[in-house]
Amino acid sequence: MKKSSTRKVTLPLVVCLSFALMLSACGGGNSNNGAASTDPPAKTNNQAANSTNSGTDTAAGSPLDLAMEGEYKGTKVTVFGPFVDADQVKFENSIKEFEEKTGIDIQYEGSKEFEATINIRVDGGNAPDIADFPQPGLLAAIAKTGKVIDLTDVLDQEKMKTNYNKSWLDMSTMDGKDGQIMAGIWNRSNVKSLVWYPKKQFDEAGYKVPETWDEMMALTEQIAKDGDPAWTIGIESGAATGWAATDWVEDIMLRTTSPENYDKWVKGELPFTSPEVKHAVEVMSQIWMNKDYVYGGTKSIVTTAFGDAPKPMFDNPPKAWFHRQGNFITSFFPETAKVDVDYDWFYLPSIDPQYGKPVLVAGDIYAMFNDRPEVRAVMEFFTTGESVKSWVQSGGMIAPMNDASLDWYSSESDRRMAKLVQDASTLRFDGSDLMPGKVGAGTFWKGMTDYVSGTATLDQALEQIQSGWNN
Repeated sequence: MKKSSTRKVTLPLVVCLSFALMLSACGGGNSNNGAASTDPPAKTNNQAANSTNSGTDTAAGSPLDLAMEGEYKGTKVTVFGPFVDADQVKFENSIKEFEEKTGIDIQYEGSKEFEATINIRVDGGNAPDIADFPQPGLLAAIAKTGKVIDLTDVLDQEKMKTNYNKSWLDMSTMDGKDGQIMAGIWNRSNVKSLVWYPKKQFDEAGYKVPETWDEMMALTEQIAKDGDPAWTIGIESGAATGWAATDWVEDIMLRTTSPENYDKWVKGELPFTSPEVKHAVEVMSQIWMNKDYVYGGTKSIVTTAFGDAPKPMFDNPPKAWFHRQGNFITSFFPETAKVDVDYDWFYLPSIDPQYGKPVLVAGDIYAMFNDRPEVRAVMEFFTTGESVKSWVQSGGMIAPMNDASLDWYSSESDRRMAKLVQDASTLRFDGSDLMPGKVGAGTFWKGMTDYVSGTATLDQALEQIQSGWNN
C-alpha cells in the first residue's frame, strides 16, 4: 500500500495522460517486454492517477485499496511459478478469498520446469504478469536485461520497511539494466538455521538445549561420552549429492564473518580459497570429521540420503540426537511423530557475537513483468501476511512479512520459527542458490563431497570449487 498524497493533477495533464493511456491500450497492453495484454484495461482516470503519482496513493487509495472496492473486477492476472501438486493447491487456496473480494482472476500456472521455461518466455516476449522465483539468482540474471519492472515506485517503500526485516529488502535489490532496482517481493520463506532433536528423549536424558556454539560442542562431546554420536548427517541426493553440505558452510560463514563478506563470496568476489571460507569449513569439520560425533562415521555422510539422515533420532532409544536441516525436513519424519512432543528444534547457535544472530533462509521472490493497475494490486497483496494466511495455517511455510500473526501457525515450533525470522539480526539467502549453476550446483556440491569422502584434501577441494568461478 502507498502513502497518501494530496498532490492534485491538473486537467491538461489528466487529458494528456488519458490520451496516452488510450493509445497504450490500443497498442495491446502496458508490458515493458513487448508482450501483448489480452486483459481489459482499468478505468482511464484511475490509470492516469496511478501513473502520475508513480507508486504513491491517490485520494482514492492504492491499487490494492481500489481492487478491494471492485475497481478491477473482471480483469485477469497471470502468475507462473514452480508450485505443483499439493503446493499448487495451497497457493490457490491462499488467493481464493482475494479473488472473490476483488473480482480479479489470478490465473496460476505451475511447472516443474519453471527455471528452464521462464527464460524462454521472457526472451520471447511472452512473460507472465508475475513470476515466482524460488532461486533469486535466476531473477538477478533476468533483471540485468531490463525486462523486470522496478518495484521501487510501484510499492510504498515506507510500508515495505515496516513489514519486512531490512535483510529481505536488501535481498530484493538487484542490478537492473541501468542501475539497481527493487526486483521483487518475498512472499514465502523456509528457515535453514535449525537443529532438530528428539525432544521427549532429550528431556528424559537430562540434556539442555545449548545457547552458544561452545555449549553445543560441549554437549556433542558429552553425548559421545555417554555412548552415542550426537549428529546424524547425510548429503546423498543423486545428481545433487553435496547440496546439504553447502548449507552447513553457508550457515557457518554467517557466524564467522561479516554479511558483507558473505555477499562478496556469493558474488565470486571472495574466493573459496580465502581464509574466511576455509575457516568456515574447518569449523564444520570439527563435527563432520570426528567419527565419534557422526552416526555411522564420517564416510557414511556421503552415502546416506539426506531424507534418511534424521531417522536414527526416532529410534527408541535414539541412535543420534541432532540433525541440522531446514524446516522442510519434517516431511521426512515418521508420520506418527508429533511436533513439540516427539521432536523440536533449536537455533544453530552464533559463533562470534559481533555477527549477532544470523539466519539462513530460502524462499520465493515474486517479480512483475507487466505493469497494469490490477497487476500492481496483486503484487501489493502479495506483500501482506493475508496473502499467505491459509498456507501458514496449513503448515509447511514461514511468512516473511511482519504482519503475519504468530497466532496463525498451527504449532509452537512454527511460531518460534516465524519469530526467529522476524527477530534475526541478519537474513541471507542460501548462497549456493545465488551462485552461477556451474558453481553453486556444480563445483561446490562436488568439491564438498570429495572433501568429506576423503578423495580430496580441504585445500584441493576449495581450489576445485573455485575453478567453477575461474572457468
